[in-house]
Amino acid sequence: MTYSAEQLLPGTRRALLHRIATAQSEGRAPSLVAAVRRQGQTVWSGARSCVDGHAPDGDTQFRIGSLTKTFTAVLVLRLRDEGLLDLEDPLEKHLPGTGVGDVTIHQLLGHSAGLGAESPAPWWERTPGTLRPELADVLGEQTRLHSPGHRHHYSNPGYTLLGALVEKVRGTSWAEVLRSEILEPLAMYRTGPQPQAPHAGGWAVHPWADVMLPEPAEDLGLMAPAGQLWSTTDDLLRFAAFLAEGDDRVLRTSSVEQMREPSAPGEPGDWQFNYGLGLQVVRSGNRTLIGHTGSLPGFLAALWISVEDDVAAVVLTNTTAGLMVSGVAADLVDIVAEAEPRIPEPWRPLPEVDAELLALTGPWYWGTRANVVRMAPDGGLELAPLQGVGRGARFIAQPDGSWTGLDGYYAGETLRVVRNSDGSVNHLDLGSFVFTREPYDPAAAVPGGVDEGGWRGL
Repeated sequence: MTYSAEQLLPGTRRALLHRIATAQSEGRAPSLVAAVRRQGQTVWSGARSCVDGHAPDGDTQFRIGSLTKTFTAVLVLRLRDEGLLDLEDPLEKHLPGTGVGDVTIHQLLGHSAGLGAESPAPWWERTPGTLRPELADVLGEQTRLHSPGHRHHYSNPGYTLLGALVEKVRGTSWAEVLRSEILEPLAMYRTGPQPQAPHAGGWAVHPWADVMLPEPAEDLGLMAPAGQLWSTTDDLLRFAAFLAEGDDRVLRTSSVEQMREPSAPGEPGDWQFNYGLGLQVVRSGNRTLIGHTGSLPGFLAALWISVEDDVAAVVLTNTTAGLMVSGVAADLVDIVAEAEPRIPEPWRPLPEVDAELLALTGPWYWGTRANVVRMAPDGGLELAPLQGVGRGARFIAQPDGSWTGLDGYYAGETLRVVRNSDGSVNHLDLGSFVFTREPYDPAAAVPGGVDEGGWRGL
């Protein structure tokens, strides 16, 4: 039977609705809208509102706060992929005169530059950006709280600097670069710096009484790259698909995957949270979620993706506090992934085979530890312990015939095939480790040599 993503079971749909209804009711949110994407399409959406007949839908804009940072990070990675900068470049090389020019672009992307979390008073999220006309007004006098590169410390001013970097290199505004390089290619026509009807209004709900107060919606000025955007669930699910799979019109898949890799040590004792390059990486139960949360006065947002389960969920609401949208969005992913596990694609053989590559597959021994090398569907190699847990990695071929580790213990390490004079394989050299076809193969170049007496009993 062919599985269609549209065929979410009635029980799954009800569980999703129950979760957001409970969240809106117990969190006392004026309105809430949510949606789930799987197999390239929206498979469920739902909404709740305190006003009958006025529930938001997938086209209703909400402010998404710090979810904006992920968009800014994509723009910076595009500059890197075009060769216009390197992530290890100091900021001063491309954006001189900030006073913090020694921090690297990589550190800014991963919030490890040691900058403060907020700009100087008054509270930037609730006041006009015109109060901070220069970068010095955003950074303030105490620009450093920590040594760069040593710890994760979330910084909104850091993403203001990245937005200014984009503008400097591109020679036009951050908003225009965003529109032309991300929003238009991904058909995110309902996402932008300013609200366009239909959009929700932001509200503060009194913590001890069922009454509300409208929140101002300020233009954040220079702080826009840290939290300005408005968007919809429909648009954000398109963005989720891009973050899961990549899209060469915007950013190649390998760069999107790099965004998902933890970039700096987290806070002490927090083993469930990491930050990549513009993406939060969290553990929720038994699965890893990537995405971002966002908040501005009057609005909360969360977008989580389980790449392994091929499920993405977004939750948007118009309340300042009282509702943990991050947990709600994570629960929506879990509901679908647990109730209806991903159906694997049919196995299919490769269209062609590289005979030399095929000859490298099978068992290899590091000393006496058995490992196995397999051909990956993408033409790479995969090394893994034959049994149990141990060191392994995926490898990608290089033009000189070597292989580079992509993950695990051997990430960045070089694998070389060492051959005999007749062209046959003698051993594999992986970062100085010798892998042989037999345990301590006497015919291979084993460091320290192999005892001439060979294997023996007691």
